[in-house]
Amino acid sequence: MKQTLYFIPLVLLFTSSCKEKASTTEKPVNHNAEIKEQGRVIEFPNDTATLHFFQVEKIKLENLSAEFTAPAKVAATIIKSEENSSRNLVLFDNPDLTGNYTTFIQHQININQIANVNIKQKRINLERYKDLEHNGAATGKDVLEAQTDLAAEETNLQNEKAAIIEQEAKLKLAGFDPHTLLKAKAGNIWMICDIPESQINKMKMGSTCKVQFSSIPDESFSGKIEDFGNVVDNLTRMVKMRISLPNSNNRFKAGMFAVVSFGVSEGDLLSVPNTSIVTVQGKNYVFVQTSSTQFERREIISGQQINNRIIIFSGLHVGDKVITKGAMQLKGLSFGY
Repeated sequence: MKQTLYFIPLVLLFTSSCKEKASTTEKPVNHNAEIKEQGRVIEFPNDTATLHFFQVEKIKLENLSAEFTAPAKVAATIIKSEENSSRNLVLFDNPDLTGNYTTFIQHQININQIANVNIKQKRINLERYKDLEHNGAATGKDVLEAQTDLAAEETNLQNEKAAIIEQEAKLKLAGFDPHTLLKAKAGNIWMICDIPESQINKMKMGSTCKVQFSSIPDESFSGKIEDFGNVVDNLTRMVKMRISLPNSNNRFKAGMFAVVSFGVSEGDLLSVPNTSIVTVQGKNYVFVQTSSTQFERREIISGQQINNRIIIFSGLHVGDKVITKGAMQLKGLSFGY
C-alpha cells in the first residue's frame, strides 16, 4: 500500500512534466486572432510572442540567375572522306537521317547537273537549230524537238527541287540545317538537346555551355550553341538545339549521351522563398504583413523556381513584406483548416 502511495505522485509528476514539455513545443500562434473579410485579413492581438514567431522579407527587384541543364546526345560526327576530298562524311546516330542526308546530297548533285549542264546544253541546241532553220539547214520539226528536250530538262529540274524539300524538312526537324551539313568541318561533333520553348530567348547562338558525357564522368568539355530548331513540339513544347564540340582524338562517337549545362539569367524580377507560397484549390497565395499586427492574403501568379526562390509575375509589389516563416499557420486561419 505504501508502494502504491509513493508511486502515484511520481506518475503524476512525470505526467505533469510531459504536459509542460509538450506545451513548450506547440506552435506559438495565438488563435484568438480576428479573421476579417472572409479570411483575407488576419488581425492578431498585440502579443509579442506570437508576432515574433512570424518572419518576413521585404521583396525587391533583383537579377536572378540559374544553371539550366538538359540531356543531350551526340547526333552526328564529321570525319574526312577518303573518296571525296571536297566533302566530309557526316555519320549520324540515326540510320534514317543518314538516308535523308544521302538522298539530299544526290538531289543536290542532280540539280547542279540539270541546271548547269543539261539545261545549258539544251538551250545551246535550241539556238543552233533555230539558226539552222533560219538558214534553211533544219526544219521546224527539229526546232520543236529541241524545244521539247529543253522543256523536259526544266521539268526534271523542278521535280528535283520538289523532291529535295522532303529530305530537307526531315533533317531540319531533327535539328540539322542541310546546307550547314554540306559545309561541315571534319573533327567536330554535333549534339542535339531539347529545351523548353520558354528558355529560347535566354540562350544565344554562339554562347558556350558545359558538356559532361556519361561515358567520361570525370571530365567536362566546352561546347558552343550553333542553332535552334524551327519547330516547337506540339505535345512537349520543346525545341531542338544544336551544339558543336571539337572531337580531338575521335573520343566522342555518334549516339553517346551527355548532360549540357547553361548559365541562364532571368533578369530583374520579383521573387519569394518557396516557403512563402501556399496552394489552395489550384491557386497560389502568399501572406503580406500590412501592419505590426495584421496580415493580408494575396493571390499570386508565379513562375519557375530558381534554387529556393520562385518568380512572381503578379500579386505583389516592390517593398511588400512577405511572410517567409509561418505561412502554413496563417493558411489554416485564413481558410479555416
